[in-house]
Amino acid sequence: MSKVYSDAASALEGLTFDGMTIAAGGFGLCGIPENTITALRDTGVKDITIVSNNCGVDGFGLGILLDTHQIKKMVSSYVGENDEFMRQYLSGELEIEFNPQGTLAERMRAGGAGIAGFYTKTGVGTVIAEGKEHKDFNGETYILERGIVADLAIVKAWKADETGNAIFRKTARNFNPPAAMCGKVCIMEVEEIVPTGSLDPDNIHLPGIYVHRLIQGSFEKRIEQRTTRKKETA
Repeated sequence: MSKVYSDAASALEGLTFDGMTIAAGGFGLCGIPENTITALRDTGVKDITIVSNNCGVDGFGLGILLDTHQIKKMVSSYVGENDEFMRQYLSGELEIEFNPQGTLAERMRAGGAGIAGFYTKTGVGTVIAEGKEHKDFNGETYILERGIVADLAIVKAWKADETGNAIFRKTARNFNPPAAMCGKVCIMEVEEIVPTGSLDPDNIHLPGIYVHRLIQGSFEKRIEQRTTRKKETA
């Protein structure tokens, strides 16, 4: 069966339901699945748990799902660029489960690899460790973190062949591979779909076995924070 779909809306058909968990690739606004996020908004699905490094910005990226109050809970590392996120959290409208960044990436990777949990020193002695199993290894204390398996993964790559073998572009690789791995179903959007066999196998960042549905999208690629300096004069 072909993995290629005409657009994000058709790729989402039959996959969404209220209360679902979605793992989303991206870091800030870099490498985010813009088309699928918009299509998710249009489905009207609600009470979503989103597993993602952050929640975009006001009015863009995952932030548009905050505007429509479709997100119930965020499992995240960084939330500092979204005023609506802050407002909903402080008002009690939004649940947050904070994770250290490396722990979050490994929880997704572990879920995709069939690993139920792992021990890490990160977070020991902080609120992150509260309620979690502690165990000593070689005289040091570790905490148990659970692998994440999401109902759906939504990710963005630079290019892929028709079977979903994918290449990411520089830092846009970020959380996309582990997010793709941990989804029971993965939708990947790309800038270019190329014929199967045209990509060098040694350059593949994510094997197509993790990708179930594939679309070619158009992307705004908005810059989260533009920082410039004045031109120096002699």
